[in-house]
Amino acid sequence: MKVVVTPPAFCKSEHLKSKLSSLFPNTVYNEKNDYLSESELIEFLKDADAAIIGRDPVTKTTLEVLPQLKMISKYGVGLDNLDIPSIKEKGVGLTVTAGTNKRSVAELTLSFMLGLCHRTFIGAERLKRGEWIREGGRDLSGKIIGVIGCGNVGKEVVHLLKPFGCVVLVCDIEDRSEFCRDQGVTESSFESLIEKSDIVTLHVPLTDLTRDMINEVIFRKMQANAYLINTSRGPVVNPSALHESLVSGGISGAALDVFCSEPPDDMGFLQLPNLMVTPHIGGNSVEAVEAMGQAAIDNLAEFFEK
Repeated sequence: MKVVVTPPAFCKSEHLKSKLSSLFPNTVYNEKNDYLSESELIEFLKDADAAIIGRDPVTKTTLEVLPQLKMISKYGVGLDNLDIPSIKEKGVGLTVTAGTNKRSVAELTLSFMLGLCHRTFIGAERLKRGEWIREGGRDLSGKIIGVIGCGNVGKEVVHLLKPFGCVVLVCDIEDRSEFCRDQGVTESSFESLIEKSDIVTLHVPLTDLTRDMINEVIFRKMQANAYLINTSRGPVVNPSALHESLVSGGISGAALDVFCSEPPDDMGFLQLPNLMVTPHIGGNSVEAVEAMGQAAIDNLAEFFEK
């Protein structure tokens, strides 16, 4: 049986590769150190019985030319790169590694909150240019934090905020009243959260409902001193609307770990002084890579044991 593995982070881990190859000796790893295009993925998956897939696009076309593919073990938690209806239609098995990187993403989110409030990124860049400007910013403690999306990562963010004594507002498409009661936080409507929050942080999947969720209309409702954080998926935030809001002072600043295209096309946008950016590293801590990789291996092994 042939197994192929596409995620660059998995393929860099000798530990994970050793574990997988011990179970499935005929395993081929992606040596490109990048995600694969549709045509590259089709060529790479040729004759494969199973695949561990990361952010590579699995489309209806992909599946139609790979009739021998029996199972996809998703590395990571996002499913927006997978054509789920076509996967079901073709009878291909699919497993996910939900929750395995929640701590890593939540910690990056917290670091963004602290960095924006205390202006650490801006201060560091200025100092590297020889500018000694002592602007200390504001404390995170006591601020109103709006958490949009209260799944695995959103809940972890709520837990990490406890020592800071923040007022936390939670908005989710699901009923989170029990969680909110247990954690001493407030379930809120989307509109109220947007209007009241000092920091809005996004933890939602990319769907038709969430695409462009944060747009020009929403930015106008946010406070001028508010910050926006996105560690979920890039297209959840309309990039043109964000750019305009940052330049015009509609909001005070933003932090992004995700983008509509990765790497981003508009490098000029990244130079805005009130924008913090990282190259989609939220779920890529050493611990998260190992956890996601092990879960993907376990799911693969369990599928073929049945």
